[in-house]
Order: sequence, then C-alpha cells, then structure tokens
Amino acid sequence: MDFGIFTFGELTRSDTGSALSPHQRLKELIELAKLADQAGLGFLGLGEHHRHDFALSAPEIVLAAIARETTNLRLSTAVTVLSTQDPVRLFEQFATLDLISDGRAEIIAGRGAFIESYPLFGHDTADYDGLFDEKLRMLLELRDNAVLNWKGSLTQSIPGMDIAPRPLQEKLPVWVGVGGTPASFARAGRLGLPLSIALLSGPERFRRLAELYRQSADEAGHDAAALPVGVGGHFYAAATSQQARDTFYPHYRAYFEQNMPRNVDHFPRSTFEDWSDPGGGLLVGSPQQIIEKLLQIHQTLGNSRYMAQIGLGGLPFAETARSIELLATEIMPAVNRELGAGAV
Repeated sequence: MDFGIFTFGELTRSDTGSALSPHQRLKELIELAKLADQAGLGFLGLGEHHRHDFALSAPEIVLAAIARETTNLRLSTAVTVLSTQDPVRLFEQFATLDLISDGRAEIIAGRGAFIESYPLFGHDTADYDGLFDEKLRMLLELRDNAVLNWKGSLTQSIPGMDIAPRPLQEKLPVWVGVGGTPASFARAGRLGLPLSIALLSGPERFRRLAELYRQSADEAGHDAAALPVGVGGHFYAAATSQQARDTFYPHYRAYFEQNMPRNVDHFPRSTFEDWSDPGGGLLVGSPQQIIEKLLQIHQTLGNSRYMAQIGLGGLPFAETARSIELLATEIMPAVNRELGAGAV
C-alpha cells in the first residue's frame, strides 16, 4: 500500500486565542513535506480553500516550492475544487509542476464541501454538479489532446488551440475525490478514473459505495481491479493510545469548532472517543491500534493508498512531525508486511 499525508493548511486558534500566521504555516508545511520525503512516504496532498482560516488558496504554488525540496513524493491537490477552476489554467499549472518535479504531479479533483469559491469566482451553486461534470470531462480532454476542440456549455469553447506545455508524464494522473454521494462514485467508475475517498466515518459505511464504483467501471468497459482506490482521513499517532487521545483531542475539538463549513458549537470528548474506537473513521492512537484500523479499512474497501490528514487544529509542529515519523517507520512497514503475508 502507498502511504502519504495531506493537509488543508488550516489556521486554528489555540486555547490562548492565537493562531499561526499564513507565513509560518506555509513554512512549516514545506518542512513537513521534506520530513515525509526523507522518511519514505510516497504522497503529499494540499487542499484548496478560500477563507481567512486556511493558508492554502493556491496549493499549486506551494507544491512547486515543495517540488524543489523533495525527490520522491507524489505532489497533488487534496482536492482541487474543479467546479470553480478554469480547467485549461489548472492543466497548465500541473503540467508545469510535473516538469519541475520530474514527473511527480497529480490532480485530485472534487466538488468541494466548502462553497465560498463559487461566488468568489462568479459561479452559481445551482450549477454545483453540472459544473463539476463538464469541467472534469474538459480536463480529461486537455490531458489527452495537445490540440483541443471543445464545445462548452458551462465552460468556454475552444476551437482547435494548443494546450501547452505538456507534462513529463505521458498521462497526468487525475483522481476523483469523493465524500458520500453515490452518484460521485458511479461517475468516477464510468470514467475509469482512480478514486480518492474522504473517510468521514467508519469504513463500513463506504463498502457499498466502493462496490458501486467498481461495478460502474466494469459496466463501462474498464478493468475495475486495476483502478487505484485511495482513502484519506484524520490521523494522529503517539506512543500510547492514551497519550494520543489526550494530546490530540483539544486540537481536534478546536478544528471542528473553528474550521468546518458550518459552525459547530461544541465537539464533545465522548464523540471523539467513539470515532477513535475500532470501527470508527478517526485514526488516533498507538501505532498498533492504527495498524489494525488500516488493515480493517483495506479489507473493507480494497484501497491501495492511505492518506493521513495531519496537523489538525493547530497541533504543534513537533507533535505533527513525530506522528509522521511513526506513520513512516512503524505503521507503514507493519501494514505492508501484513498485506504481503496475506497475498502469499
């Protein structure tokens, strides 16, 4: 299984009322990316948001900076809010990132749980799904054709124009990021695109949706068994379960109370504990507990990638760095040993 990390670069206030500045947060993200690369992780994703409580409104620029500081990490958005992007400009940016990074760029495209980018860039939320559908099809045409003829409805029309530069990779990877909407899983399957699941609850809830994705792919003539599936979720590892939960809860509570699309008045410890228990979607605990959860997720969803959302709620840099180290040095090797043994 491929392992990686991702973040939205949120700027959460601590118990003292202060938050990291965007300047400091971005510098820390570059350092965490270097740590992940040196530790042997395979993926880094940066989310896109357009609010004062997030530092990442232009993840492509930060990824380009990270490309010059790393050698192995796959570099992606997590996700690009494709519905409010210009697909041509997006493709140009990621083709350029691919050239700078020696062929390590990816796009994870989604509709976005936050909607502030719709009015900001002149789009109507009434076109929420239609925009994504048309722009995804346009992005795939841009990927596959150096000269593009395109007749748009919610997008511009392009009469046989050059699409340049072309990426270093023969075909720039485009994944579809999904939450819990069945139509999104089915669309990704029909298009034969890799799937990235936001694990917002326990994996059992997504079993039927993953089956729908693979069934839709098969019915459209794709080899579903060959399509990668990634799973991403909230993550924090420490030496012991109690240490992990006691350290992480105040930050996770702050994240929920400050950085959600809609206000959350209070996030109780009891809910946090329920989500952290076996079967829950929150991976917080000792390395062994997280290993067991990851194996359960793989058994349920058949994923080939796990993406850990790190540094939530203003978690200090040192704690985030230690959690990444545990993921790379203890959790990842143990999971892959178990999966390898199961394949024999």
